[in-house]
Amino acid sequence: MSDVDLNYYWKSVVDTIQDGVMVVSPEGVVISVNRAFEEITGYRRNEIVGNRCSTLNCTSCEFARQKDGCHWCLMFKRGHLKKQRCSITRKDGRQVHILKNASVLRDDSGTVTGAVETMTDITDLVAKETQIESFKRELDAEDRFYGMIGASASMQRVFELIANAARSDAPVIVYGESGTGKEMVARAIHEAGGRSGQPYVKVNCAALNESLLESELFGHVKGAYTGAHRNREGRFEAANGGDIFLDEIGDLPLSTQVKLLRVIEEKVVERVGDSRPISVNVRIISATNRNLPELIAGGSFREDFYYRINVIPVHIPPLRERVEDIPLLARSFFNRILLKSDKTLDGISKTAMDRLIAYPWPGNARELKSAFEYAFVSCPKGMIGPDHLPPQISNAIPKGGEVSCALETNLDDVKRNRLIDALTRANGNRSQAARLLGISRTSVWKQIKKYGIELGS
Repeated sequence: MSDVDLNYYWKSVVDTIQDGVMVVSPEGVVISVNRAFEEITGYRRNEIVGNRCSTLNCTSCEFARQKDGCHWCLMFKRGHLKKQRCSITRKDGRQVHILKNASVLRDDSGTVTGAVETMTDITDLVAKETQIESFKRELDAEDRFYGMIGASASMQRVFELIANAARSDAPVIVYGESGTGKEMVARAIHEAGGRSGQPYVKVNCAALNESLLESELFGHVKGAYTGAHRNREGRFEAANGGDIFLDEIGDLPLSTQVKLLRVIEEKVVERVGDSRPISVNVRIISATNRNLPELIAGGSFREDFYYRINVIPVHIPPLRERVEDIPLLARSFFNRILLKSDKTLDGISKTAMDRLIAYPWPGNARELKSAFEYAFVSCPKGMIGPDHLPPQISNAIPKGGEVSCALETNLDDVKRNRLIDALTRANGNRSQAARLLGISRTSVWKQIKKYGIELGS
């Protein structure tokens, strides 16, 4: 293609570029723009060409009012501008965040004849970054405990029991309905305890049959059974020095329960196909949504094993028994999904929140999260309303305004009381109180100021 042909097609080439392009004279007068520039700024060609580029009110423009009239704009003095984040004002007055690159244009003799500037609309990116920063701040909020959310009195008792259990090496068992967050409790016990720097290993006892489960837990030696082509360490060996989380422990076969009894009592394991004992130092954290005394009565769970694992029981209340936590959880799930979604929703309407509070939540927090995933699909824009929630929730009958009104007043009372309790147990030591509450020392300091708590009084 000749230079003449290139010049002929140049306008078409520039108009296919997704970034806005603007060419200005040395005096800052707009000479030419492309189609993307029109879309980003809202100005048509005939509205902007011939006007000064300062019409856009770019926040990165720097002026140098020299007496000799040269270099009225610092960009002309520097010769280029790379990856400059700034914002411009559209024709309709709206601010648009852009990423700007610019360079001066020179003729064959080196004389400046103008400048070309490209702009990429990053408004959506800036909005997403703002959301991420907001979410990071929320992660340090005072109503969280090692990632768990709850300001209700029942959850505060759970948090306190977790903190106490973490200081012990005794076996812990977590009871709770499906979806209440048993695994999060187990993880919190590990992270809050003295073994936090050591391994944390999870095993789902309901996911494997008896033979595979024992190999998974205790390991095997080469040739122990068909397919055992090499020695393999088990999960207990992998967790040595740390914690092992046995989820769905109510589904353990009786034979495996017997072998786990020996692990607890003697602190040794034997690989499948081998009789040599291997010493392990592991604290067992287990969880179940089943009624273990009923399983004992039915003969499917050993009573002696039950008493060995049931040393420190932690009962997680179902969501329907801590409705004051629903707004906190709803806000958290909304923000998490918003960060991953291409949509820009404004929030949760009061009527939708009333339906969430009225619903009994048989699936607990997991079902609440799924409800918001559904809402993000069904809500096109604006606020999430009751009609955007799953049918069984949108049809829930609110009990009246007294519930949601009481939440606002009770939450601050709960937070203030638990902070006072933590400070009392820590003898006024803010760092120790922060560890008891599972939040940062900065959050403790902010709450002390917010609730007007006087230390030493």
